Amino acid sequence: MNLPTFEDVLEAAGALAGKAVPTPMLESEPVNQRVGGRLLFKAEPLQRTGSFKFRGAYNCISRLTEEERRRGVVAYSSGNHAQGVATAARMLGAPATIVMPSDAPPLKIERTRAAGAEVRLYDRWGESREEIAEEIRARNDATMVPPFEHPHIIAGQGTIGLEIVAQARALDARPDLVIAPCSGGGLSSGIALAIKGQGLATEIWIAEPKDFDDAGRSLRSGERAKNPAGIDSFCDALLSPSMGALTFAVGSPLLAGGVSASDAEVAEAMRVAFTELKLVVEPGGACAFAALLAGRIELSGRTAVVVLSGGNVAPELFADVLRGER
Repeated sequence: MNLPTFEDVLEAAGALAGKAVPTPMLESEPVNQRVGGRLLFKAEPLQRTGSFKFRGAYNCISRLTEEERRRGVVAYSSGNHAQGVATAARMLGAPATIVMPSDAPPLKIERTRAAGAEVRLYDRWGESREEIAEEIRARNDATMVPPFEHPHIIAGQGTIGLEIVAQARALDARPDLVIAPCSGGGLSSGIALAIKGQGLATEIWIAEPKDFDDAGRSLRSGERAKNPAGIDSFCDALLSPSMGALTFAVGSPLLAGGVSASDAEVAEAMRVAFTELKLVVEPGGACAFAALLAGRIELSGRTAVVVLSGGNVAPELFADVLRGER
């Protein structure tokens, strides 16, 4: 599979024009004072379906022929990619089947079904989502839309990087770094393509849940690492066992490094985002902000852009976080 390029990101921006929301860049003076620098927030909870995942899904499905769309698409996801694929497929007239873990947040399962997709639930710890999805794909001669391991997916997510550069310039800001949550690596590698493709020296960092830091370890060692089985985090959107071969090939030369945040630090970031930005951010979506609030990267006198990647959180969990019970 060919590596995506900066030109692919530009093409994705054309495909997404009028379909994806150019999400706003937000700023909070109290947060700036707290971190000792200037922090700009890319608000992807305000994207269609509530996360950045719609960008890659629509860009990928829009490239299919009419015959391929008629046969349908298949995807596997814990929730955000599921909703992105379901919505994009509905907009483009393609039936969709999504393989989702049975312990995914009920809200994400309900929203995926509401978008018109058929949902096949599986046991995250006892079954292989890839094998189930491949069986469905083969039976229907459908097209697989993977969550991150595809050039069109990476390029679609990279449109966030194009918007970051343009919006920062409009705010007379020159970011020293951009940091985004990372699971499979589609978001961070796409953003890196978009920013480095414009010749900018901005550092691109990734953030992961504590103990799920396979991508950071991969960047340090130069070889793809995997997370051990049996660990858990409430950042349900960031629990991929490892980066993809494609996303690692794209990201490893472009990414500056990785940091991590504990569940307690993520919960604090969710509270701050709600209080200061008036945004609902899900745990995985707040991971990069959490790492900055925890001081994992020095921000004194620097300008940073943090991607808040999604806002699909169960109301009960969000209420617990606001009450300080998580």
